[in-house]
Amino acid sequence: MIKTDILIVGAGPVGLFTVFEAGLLKLKCHLIDSLPQAGGQLTEIYPKKPIYDIPGYPSVLAGELVDNLMEQIKPFNPGFTLGERAETIEKTEEGHFRLTTSKGTVHEAPIIAIAGGLGCFEPRKPPISNITDFEDNGVEYIIKDPEFYRNKRVVVAGGGDSALDWTIFLADVASEVTLVHRRTQFRGALDSVEKVMELNDSGKIKLVTEAQVVGLGGNGSLNEVIIKHKTEGEIKKETDHFIPLFGLSPKLGPIGEWGLNITKNAIEVDTLDYSTNVPGIFAIGDINTYPGKLKLILCGFHEATMMCQSAFKIINPDKKLSFKYTTVTGIEGME
Repeated sequence: MIKTDILIVGAGPVGLFTVFEAGLLKLKCHLIDSLPQAGGQLTEIYPKKPIYDIPGYPSVLAGELVDNLMEQIKPFNPGFTLGERAETIEKTEEGHFRLTTSKGTVHEAPIIAIAGGLGCFEPRKPPISNITDFEDNGVEYIIKDPEFYRNKRVVVAGGGDSALDWTIFLADVASEVTLVHRRTQFRGALDSVEKVMELNDSGKIKLVTEAQVVGLGGNGSLNEVIIKHKTEGEIKKETDHFIPLFGLSPKLGPIGEWGLNITKNAIEVDTLDYSTNVPGIFAIGDINTYPGKLKLILCGFHEATMMCQSAFKIINPDKKLSFKYTTVTGIEGME
């Protein structure tokens, strides 16, 4: 059995930063994640994508941010249970939580911090009858390494930020990039839309609107997509890769059975300390909801900081919490 002070469900950026804030208070943490490595969506979905709203970083790659967070928490020696999903919880006689994973690993802690991002997620797939035949053989729902598409022909489908951002990025990597969207209007950031239009006008990419990919062809590996255009009818296009980027379908999974108050697949919390309706369980990051909620990494960092203050008081009811600035004591003085 693994025992710790704070059991963190989710090893994404917010979960990782929780280790740092808890460590400053001399609290030990252990993280559980269904993914095989730390970093959450940043590592699994877009490690090479730049992030622009992290304080102190004009731009930082998602994977680099995870690496920095891992370096930042190293002094506090957190434990990890990776590749296992948090399944069930029960209360012990001492009032602690006993959590068992999908592989039967048992953990115990007085505090649980749910930092599971979107929860369990899977890509939204387009309704193409034979799409599963080409998964990992030309069809990818997540871009992990852009270099995989170096000098390849790529068809991207979608109209949100992810489709726009990757189209822009791959324009300098792939030999040919086509973006297919069923509307003429996009849901992404205006500057990204303008950049895509500029790339189309200059001939660096091909933009096909009022259209959608309806069929795939190839013998084992993908070599063709069939595009249905509003006015031109069916268009057959040779390609090496088809990347439908329609977002993720979030699901809370087993966490939804833990007796927590849930609204629209998100956990309700008190903004005083991001506690849930179950004493001792907190929810931070994208997985929680409250009036004015913004799904930003930096907001999750704030939530983790406030949560750790309350966790300390629960774990150490007889101790007075003395807040200290790291600029005064340094990390070594707080380990």
